[in-house]
Amino acid sequence: MSRSLITVRPATQTDAGFLTDLWCDALRRAEHHERVADLEQVVKSAEASPEQRLLVAEYDGEPAGAVLLRIGTVTALNLELAVHVVSPTVAPAFRRHGVGRTLMECAAAFAEEAGVPHVCVGVASGSRDANRFMARLALGQVGTFRVAPTAAVRARITAQRPTRSSSGAGGRQLTRVLAARRSARRADVPGPAEVPSEPPPTA
Repeated sequence: MSRSLITVRPATQTDAGFLTDLWCDALRRAEHHERVADLEQVVKSAEASPEQRLLVAEYDGEPAGAVLLRIGTVTALNLELAVHVVSPTVAPAFRRHGVGRTLMECAAAFAEEAGVPHVCVGVASGSRDANRFMARLALGQVGTFRVAPTAAVRARITAQRPTRSSSGAGGRQLTRVLAARRSARRADVPGPAEVPSEPPPTA
């Protein structure tokens, strides 16, 4: 019964505010108006591209969830086509009403219409419910996507790199140890045997 209350439509510019609140954890850190402007650009790009769909699900006429669908390759190395299901999200007040399943059904339908053989979706690693939901839809885990600021990555790399002074000291220490071992071996090797002199002639 609740399923009949769900409708799905393409997003419009007027949905930018709703999408900004819905996807607040997925957007860049910025002022609210800048985030809204970002979503307006995303909506515009989706409207102009046949390889994208930005959909809003409504429950009984109220915006309840959204998803961005994009056709691309599975990865930069695996060139098979896939529909990337970006941030399929349901507003808290409308969860467990079939909205999430409807959004994923739209993703599968989009892939079928385009003749795309795969569906890929990113799920927050800490969301147990979302991961279980996707697993029930036959979507298996194939990797972990990690993100960090460039400066933080550079700082960690620099901190873990051996310094020249420490590597030089280690090299000098090794040289001294090897030299001591060679000296010890030379001390243990007996010298050449002395040849006895001939006895003096007898009278």
